[in-house]
Amino acid sequence: MADNRYYHGLSNVHYSVVTEAIDSTTGEVETTYGTVKAWKGAVGISFDSEASLDNFFADNGVYAVTSKNSGYTGSLEIAQIPDDVYISVYGQTKSTDGLMTETDKDVKKYIALMFEFAADAQARRVVFYKVALSLPTVEGNTDEDTIEVQTRTLDLTAVPRPDDGKIKAFTTVDATAYATFYNAVPVAA
Repeated sequence: MADNRYYHGLSNVHYSVVTEAIDSTTGEVETTYGTVKAWKGAVGISFDSEASLDNFFADNGVYAVTSKNSGYTGSLEIAQIPDDVYISVYGQTKSTDGLMTETDKDVKKYIALMFEFAADAQARRVVFYKVALSLPTVEGNTDEDTIEVQTRTLDLTAVPRPDDGKIKAFTTVDATAYATFYNAVPVAA
């Protein structure tokens, strides 16, 4: 029997490029997503809440606790960054002879980041709707007696969508949304 008190086994990392358009008649932002793509080689992921709790004092004591949810910050450790992420997310270019080029004019895009924890008893699948990725650090070590695999760690910042304030959602194996979770970025109506 699976234990649902904890989860582990990060797998099925996927991403989708975010597009935000401003409606010319209303001036409101509309968020849409591109094709969902698999991102193989996930090693670890973590998100820390940026929500704040503040005491409001009245009648000589704490009268209420207010909160503000500003999103999450965290990191994704990954075996490798595919060329498509460099091109579609980081805005870099790849020449016909295969040279990937980064410039100071590259325009980075937000992504929806999707993943699951395989050993969760509920098989939880999670989506963060608007995530900024840091550029990867360039580092490596020489091989010694044993090979130490070099991974890349990207800083993540997940913020609310401007059109509806959604930050993240999750579903479990018993929900209808579970079966089609990776077909398109799932957004509840």
